[in-house]
Amino acid sequence: MEIRPQKGPQEQFLSCNADICIYGGAAGGGKTFALLLEPLHYINNGKFGAVIFRKNNNQIFAESGLWDTAYNIYPFCGGKAVKSPVSVWRFPSGMKVTFSHIELEKDVLKWQGSQIPLLLFDELTHFSKKQFFYMLSRNRSTCGVKPYVRATCNPDSESWVAEFISWWWDEKTGYPIAERSGKIRWFIRRNDVLHWADRKEELWQTFELKTPEEKAEPKSVTFIASTLQDNQILLEKDPSYLANLKALSIVERERLLYGNWKIKPAAGLYFPRNKANLIEEIPNDVRQWVRAWDFAATEDRKNTDNGAAYTAGVLIGKRENGSYIIADVINRRMNASEVRETVHNTAKIDKKNHKNVKIRLSQDPGQAGKDQAEQYMKLLSGFPVTIVRESGSKETRAEPFSAQWIGLQGTEKGKVYVLLSDWTESYLSQLESFPESKYKDMVDASSNGFAELTKGTTTIVPPVCFADSDRENGWI
Repeated sequence: MEIRPQKGPQEQFLSCNADICIYGGAAGGGKTFALLLEPLHYINNGKFGAVIFRKNNNQIFAESGLWDTAYNIYPFCGGKAVKSPVSVWRFPSGMKVTFSHIELEKDVLKWQGSQIPLLLFDELTHFSKKQFFYMLSRNRSTCGVKPYVRATCNPDSESWVAEFISWWWDEKTGYPIAERSGKIRWFIRRNDVLHWADRKEELWQTFELKTPEEKAEPKSVTFIASTLQDNQILLEKDPSYLANLKALSIVERERLLYGNWKIKPAAGLYFPRNKANLIEEIPNDVRQWVRAWDFAATEDRKNTDNGAAYTAGVLIGKRENGSYIIADVINRRMNASEVRETVHNTAKIDKKNHKNVKIRLSQDPGQAGKDQAEQYMKLLSGFPVTIVRESGSKETRAEPFSAQWIGLQGTEKGKVYVLLSDWTESYLSQLESFPESKYKDMVDASSNGFAELTKGTTTIVPPVCFADSDRENGWI
């Protein structure tokens, strides 16, 4: 029996002859599976080795991540896994696939002196340009296989990868250009500048490359675009995955569903005013309440030009029909003692009006944040309190709440209701201007409250492997 890639981009990726091939541009296109299959072209070459990188170690061993997915493939090819001291799959011929991470810039120095015939990057946009090109210097081979690089990625307009593959996507729309997918171009790097050409001979002439060693300098590159529709196996096994992508906020939906390389956070994309459902009374079907507070960070409190920094407290509830209600917003400039008094008094009022209201507070990093957290735990003794040290960018934390605000693609309104009150206009204004506005405290409090409310909520491989493939016909 044989293992065959799915027809289309996955087959094209696994039969590509370019020195560097980048595959993906959207979620669910079968990228990781294809990346793991790539080394098996040379399963019978005992001197061949590949290293597959992720940004950090957790991404390798996360549930259903790289390491777990490898178990769906490599054991059927005779592979045996070892996790210590190095995470590696070894095959009967001696060929091996090593799993590693490059998180910090200095981590590349661990690979000094290495000769790696095949470099594999899962989610290339997570790596810096400096990391990539340093590791390219480690892409060497004495095993009879010409060294090469394979990578996968999802779109990120801020990444160096977007510029690197800009010839393959439309600068006006951000979408991949279908007729250019898989087309090979050539580049040469001089003083950190990339010079491109359609043919390597053009670079030979431009840079007067004459010796065999000099003529080997230009690298061939291509980008192969894929979308969820190219992965029919996933769609059959998990039909709900498409609905999940459609339910994302517009920024992430454009990136992950449509492969848009131009879309980036901008005012009006996360919380458009026209998507909010304005109501005059709080409905009686709210089953869970959270009051989330966003305190000004220490540096904000020190660098305030116009008095005390803003503190925001947002009361958000989840209704029986699955929608959400913003029922009260406090957003005022207060000093530390005023903030403590306001938080304590608001907890009493919320308890009187809505019975059981959970309180979520954000914790500053460092010892000062720990001390503040302890003070609030004592202050709010008797109330249900959770204190969370937030991680990731404000945009990333806002994505889930934004998806509910916007609602499903094609719907006129989202799933968030906002009570009409004296704070409504300033609340809607700040959310609509996010992330470009100077102040984001109400957005942060809303996103954190939503996060608290929503807490807790493959291909079959034949038992015969392949080897010594013919890249030209796409079979593995």
